[in-house]
Amino acid sequence: MTAASPAQVHAVLASVARTRPELTAFFPCLYYAALRPEEAVALHREDLVLPPHGWGTLILTRACPRTGSAWTSTEIPYEPRGLKHRPGGAIRAVPAPPVLVTLLRQHLRNYRTTPDGRLFRGTRGGMLSESVYGRAWHTARHHALGPAVAATGLARRPYDLRHAALPLWLNATGAPAEVAARAGTSVTVYSHRLHGQQDAVSQQIEHALRTGNPSPPVTASGSPHRSHRPNPVRYLSVNGPRGAVRQRPRGSKTRTSHFPHSGRLRRSNLHSGSPASGDTAAPVGLIWPTHGPQAVYGTAPFQRQSR
Repeated sequence: MTAASPAQVHAVLASVARTRPELTAFFPCLYYAALRPEEAVALHREDLVLPPHGWGTLILTRACPRTGSAWTSTEIPYEPRGLKHRPGGAIRAVPAPPVLVTLLRQHLRNYRTTPDGRLFRGTRGGMLSESVYGRAWHTARHHALGPAVAATGLARRPYDLRHAALPLWLNATGAPAEVAARAGTSVTVYSHRLHGQQDAVSQQIEHALRTGNPSPPVTASGSPHRSHRPNPVRYLSVNGPRGAVRQRPRGSKTRTSHFPHSGRLRRSNLHSGSPASGDTAAPVGLIWPTHGPQAVYGTAPFQRQSR
């Protein structure tokens, strides 16, 4: 299944703002925060943390899916329920990028809330129904994408905004567990989130939303390809903390031998300028690798003999 690109989504959202301005902030909740439609219609003012600048938070505690009046206790087609795939009373905090924070603040300033605190309302002030926002999305999508693209399945439903958001986040961050936690879904292969990863993921998502490029910029931390191996000669230290190496006299089969660590290292003969007592070999300066298996097991294949 092909998801809509950021440019295509932005075009449809701009069309919604022109045709149905009261829903200008509704559809961005599905894209910028990957909310399900039943989670977005249940948003209340008390669920929002909207700072003047930077990222905000949507605190989700409920959803209002359409089930039909015959299946609800109140005989209305919507009934508040807990979050999907979560036990009763569970809460999901979803970071909101600055663009969504701005839209929600504008919505509150222009339309306020319903008497019970809901952000979005239907035509008569009731629950925003699937048919109402579905028609608005269909009209805006046709105007923004044109008849040829609109005839395909690309972003056919409002729910497809969520499908467009999650691949973008995954490609931008490479953090499926963090993305799954934000989206309120499960990842069976990746089951752990890294502590402190949330801020980095937020920055990478914001970069992808702003540029449309899911590839994060290269930083000074090194190559992102883990198979990369630096030149070992550039990562050497003199007189490392491993066992000392002494050169044997010429003619021996083994050129080097290793002595166990005795608590501290004797200074290299290269630095002292004269052989230590008991040594007859030529002065040797020891160069110790700090990367690779030599650094782990204490071998030192690199030697430099003074001339």
